[in-house]
Amino acid sequence: MHELLAPAGDTECLHTALRFGADAVYLAGKHFGMRGGAKNFTPDELFHGIKLAHAAGRRVYVACNIIPHPDDMAALPAWLEEIAQAGADAVIVGDLGVMKLAQRHAPGVAIHISTQAGVTNAETACALHELGATRVVLARELTLDEIAQIHARTPANLELEMFVHGAMCVSYSGRCLLSNYLTGRDANGGACTQPCRWQYALMEETRPGMYLPIEEDARGTHIMHAQDLCLIEHIPALLQAGITSLKIEGRAKAAYYVAVIVNAYRAALDAAQQGRPVPAWAAREPYLVSHREYCTGFAFAKPGERAHISETSGYTRASEPIGIVQRCENGRCHALQRGRAFAGDALQAVVPGQPPVELTLHDLQDEAGQPLEATRHAEMLFSFACEVDLPEGTLLRRCHV
Repeated sequence: MHELLAPAGDTECLHTALRFGADAVYLAGKHFGMRGGAKNFTPDELFHGIKLAHAAGRRVYVACNIIPHPDDMAALPAWLEEIAQAGADAVIVGDLGVMKLAQRHAPGVAIHISTQAGVTNAETACALHELGATRVVLARELTLDEIAQIHARTPANLELEMFVHGAMCVSYSGRCLLSNYLTGRDANGGACTQPCRWQYALMEETRPGMYLPIEEDARGTHIMHAQDLCLIEHIPALLQAGITSLKIEGRAKAAYYVAVIVNAYRAALDAAQQGRPVPAWAAREPYLVSHREYCTGFAFAKPGERAHISETSGYTRASEPIGIVQRCENGRCHALQRGRAFAGDALQAVVPGQPPVELTLHDLQDEAGQPLEATRHAEMLFSFACEVDLPEGTLLRRCHV
């Protein structure tokens, strides 16, 4: 069987990923991960999160994939020991020194090689396997044909993981100095400010203040903005190429994003494993959450056609979260507000493992049973008449299409 691997930037996202069908989640502590802007996990949160995942028969991988400096290396042993004590299934590393530290201080934890290592050939993958790695997260810059070649030339017990959805980076395997140079925040230490998505112009020395666009359209100049990756309709080809784990990017994303994308890819992966096409509803779901223009990344690229540059730095979004179902009883649905809802709204319920369910907010009430014209504030409890028995954790959303 193949694995659907979901991001968890915080405890809520971890719960959501498990509820909506992830086989495993990847996350990080407060240090050493490449997404320093996410909330991430304290040692106690890590322990309880892993316990929750294991109780559900799922796995947890902890990212320690920054490019470390001496001070980082000095602090890593204690953190690796905590990871092991918490019961992590694997540690994701991008540095040989960190790999050796992990083997010494977390000996029972599997080693996964991060995409930051830029593995693009079988020889490197085999060398890492000989050093003790059980999985390689392949560089994003590979085509499916190249992945198939790597799979054919590596040991059967070396797992191959691939990013299948989410943000991409214009720098090779995410190794970039631009953020550090412009802002002093080190992308290779997990603190990227994403300056590649800023708008740039050229200024000639003798004409200060006169900005000359490098490449212009009606929306401005965007020379480094990578499109977002979406391979939901190509999962059979990924499996055929030898991919073990399908990885969704997004440790800086909210729980709503995690729910929608994991739910869609769960349906698509299950269908592919049963020889069926991706369900139409699942193929539509990625277009409803916040995203930049989608592409297939490098999967089907030809030599010389490996740049997937977006024409805009903006995101589009065709839905917004309204609430999270707490329970359904006596013909009413009780939910926790996440966005303002109005009596009579036409909404959709995002139910784990199912297509979206259409519903209307009839007889909207507050927690005390008083009638409402609209929900009033974040985190308030509200209820509405509902003939459908929606499970706890179902997301309510308003669509704009």
